[in-house]
Amino acid sequence: MRKKIVAGNWKMNTLLPEGEFLVKQLEFLTKEMETDVEIIVCPPFTHLATIGKLIEDNGIKISMGAQNCADQESGAYTGEVSVKMLKDLSCKYVILGHSERREYYGETSEKLCKKINLVINEGMVPIFCVGERLEERESGRHFEVVSEQIQEVLYKLRGVELDKVVVAYEPVWAIGTGRTATSDQAEEMHAYIRRVIASKFGEHADLVPILYGGSCKPSNAVEIFSKENVDGGLIGGASLVAQDFIGIVKSF
Repeated sequence: MRKKIVAGNWKMNTLLPEGEFLVKQLEFLTKEMETDVEIIVCPPFTHLATIGKLIEDNGIKISMGAQNCADQESGAYTGEVSVKMLKDLSCKYVILGHSERREYYGETSEKLCKKINLVINEGMVPIFCVGERLEERESGRHFEVVSEQIQEVLYKLRGVELDKVVVAYEPVWAIGTGRTATSDQAEEMHAYIRRVIASKFGEHADLVPILYGGSCKPSNAVEIFSKENVDGGLIGGASLVAQDFIGIVKSF
């Protein structure tokens, strides 16, 4: 059975005291909660050491991830953060290929291939993001775009490596625009993603969790998560409000 996951991507939000308070709220809300959903928070780099220690010292039932990593192991790469550094801070997950990284910072599939291998080699789990822009969906190219993103990166892995990957589908046109993909649109693309993966890796595709990452909130999570190929969510804005984030977790 595939793992159920709800991951919060805080993006470039919260100062450290706010981040600590948010995690303490999550601790309170999850203390007596019985769930088989893995809850992940992905704070800014500046928070990771403190929040990782807060989670560990208090036995909080939450995993921690980073929002990005360098495509090199170490060296003269000013401003970069390596996978080993993230692992040293108790990160278990790393978000890779987020639409904002692709669009604003020119991340290419070539760079993402390097990053995903570094993450897997350190025993961490990449959350690999794919998704199409509005113009690509309106022109009917959404399946083609997502297929290319998968083939250019995930097809370079072996089956045993793919088993360590989480995929997140981001309909870019539904992020921060007020538009949301319907549950049927989400399921259609998630099922397609699984077929594209299966065409290369066969039954390994059945083990890959595929998260929905397009303006998911408590009001639509139950319907979206009810779909066969939706295994959870990569949550943006709603992850900054503890009650909303846990409301999404409880939507399974």
